[in-house]
Amino acid sequence: MEKQKYYLTTAITYTSGKPHIGNTYEIVLADFIARAKRMQGYDVYFQTGTDEHGEKIELKAAAAEVTPKKFVDGVADEIKRIWDMMNTTYDKFMRTTDAEHERQVQKIFKKLYEQGDIYKGSYKGWYCTPCESFWTESQLKDGKCPDCGRDVKMAEEEAYFFAMSKYSDRLMRYYDEHPEFITPVSRKNEMVNNFLKPGLQDLCVSRTSFKWGIPVSFDEKHVVYVWLDALTNYITGLGYDCDGEGSALYKREWPADVHIIGKDIVRFHVIYWPIFLMALGLPLPKCVFGHPWLLQDGGKMSKSKGNVIYADDLVDAFGVDAVRYYLLGQMPFDNDGTISWESVIDVINNELVNVYGNLVQRTIAMSNKYFGGEVCDRGVAEPVDGELKAVITQLRDKVFKNVDEFKTADALGEILTALRRANKYIDETAPWILAKDESKRDRLQTVLYNLTESIVICSSMLAPFMPDSAALAIKQCGAAAREFDELDKFGLIDKTKVAENPTHLFARLDGAKVIAELKKNGLVADENSAEPKVKTEIKAEKEEKKLENVVSLNEICIDDFAKIQLRVGKILTAEKVEKADKLLKFTVEVGGEIRTIVSGIAKFYTPEETVGKSVVVVFNLKPAKLRGIESQGMLLCACENTEDGERVVLVAPEKPVSSGSAVR
Repeated sequence: MEKQKYYLTTAITYTSGKPHIGNTYEIVLADFIARAKRMQGYDVYFQTGTDEHGEKIELKAAAAEVTPKKFVDGVADEIKRIWDMMNTTYDKFMRTTDAEHERQVQKIFKKLYEQGDIYKGSYKGWYCTPCESFWTESQLKDGKCPDCGRDVKMAEEEAYFFAMSKYSDRLMRYYDEHPEFITPVSRKNEMVNNFLKPGLQDLCVSRTSFKWGIPVSFDEKHVVYVWLDALTNYITGLGYDCDGEGSALYKREWPADVHIIGKDIVRFHVIYWPIFLMALGLPLPKCVFGHPWLLQDGGKMSKSKGNVIYADDLVDAFGVDAVRYYLLGQMPFDNDGTISWESVIDVINNELVNVYGNLVQRTIAMSNKYFGGEVCDRGVAEPVDGELKAVITQLRDKVFKNVDEFKTADALGEILTALRRANKYIDETAPWILAKDESKRDRLQTVLYNLTESIVICSSMLAPFMPDSAALAIKQCGAAAREFDELDKFGLIDKTKVAENPTHLFARLDGAKVIAELKKNGLVADENSAEPKVKTEIKAEKEEKKLENVVSLNEICIDDFAKIQLRVGKILTAEKVEKADKLLKFTVEVGGEIRTIVSGIAKFYTPEETVGKSVVVVFNLKPAKLRGIESQGMLLCACENTEDGERVVLVAPEKPVSSGSAVR
């Protein structure tokens, strides 16, 4: 059976300069939707590209002392480089300087003129050069452009106009008959109340005050004004022909299933664009999704404010998949999201390292340690298994319901919840305890099988978010990615073998070091980030300290004590440190996170007697290297002098509590 088509586009990016991370979010969002729809079985066609005409380009090219075409060629190449760097899977990169697009725009303009939708007149009004928009006095905000807040100038020139008002009632009816056309619904309310109800003004669709544009074929002192040129890319890129039937691709793909655009250009896509299509006698797109903005420091990014973050700088610091994960997980459906270097570090450490990476690493490590890497289901089930399986098998429908509603962060949140449940399953089943009892080996192998299945299923659904990392996790589990119709089934792995030396999916970041390096490279200003507040940043000691008995110390206040994070951990493994008589190396689980901790208690404990113990960990102690091993915390001990010498006892909770519980 032939697959159902799915055509999606981004807005085309204006070639005035390098896109920042807020601009880049849109291509990542669209790529996520394209990948997810392919998983669902759709035949996806994904188009993006560049908007390359206008007065702003002409002025920038003159300032750079190059032709406008050379200027946009350079910027378009840079945009394409960034889109490719972000691992996006577009089918066509459209440019409005493409010869066939320019030819079709001229034909469209002439057709609309000949049928009376475009007429010649003159325009006088307040003009914003960066936005390339005219405004009436009443539309200005504090005397400035209502879109960008910049200065405007009075301009008057001969122009062609599109008679928008004659289609207003028809457009309102379309909104009423197609409630899914504009999403979120708040965008629709804004369009109706602010533009349609007050009455649509006719739209200026040509200019004579600059030359960098597509000439009007029958009046070449005019060039086609931005929106009639830019918006038509969605059909010309498919092979639309104003005078004929168009290409097979156009006939198959149009109308678009969704245009993915920023909320600032919703008006152009849900008022101007559908009216142009009505005038051409063409079907309208099924949906326009106006996504929110990604803000930096509480405001919209702009070079003039000096608050711009670029995708390639983020990728250099954190990797492509981590940046994709942040963008897709931190942007709400309707409200604006925020980004900062510190918040990216937090998300990587708290979610990608602590939750996902540790789950994969622990599961594979235990499979290798206890069974030589072999994974199979021995069928020794307990009730807790059913709880995990229910979460995993119900995950697909929850995730893809959110995908279908463009609620990307919610979809990712569902997967993260399932991964946390798998980490909790490790606490509940305690594989390290099962491993001590030979009679429990089949139960242990069943537990590790269930964890491996959970990782493969969750990773398959993470693939649209983080393609390379998800694929690596699945490969290291010795499995293949699941097809969509298998994602709600548990137990499809027959028998496999995990990677012998698995690669860590994500590395824990030292926030202070990362910020210091960014400052050094000029990416973070000292005055704004002198004391970066990173939740996962580990504070304090610079060198190893020997165990000492309690001595007289200066008094501290409660605020000083509050700086120390004490948490309950569970010792999973313990071993002596080579060539160090006093040191033991511990693997300690603290609330789903695995820490390596080196402690000088080898005189008082053998490794074997510590495994399985609950202990109190200084959780936010700065990592220190001891005998070449990075120690990521400290175990609390009670110390006293006796007649037989010093006595050291690990501090432990009186009653059983969950790993990760706070001590205060």
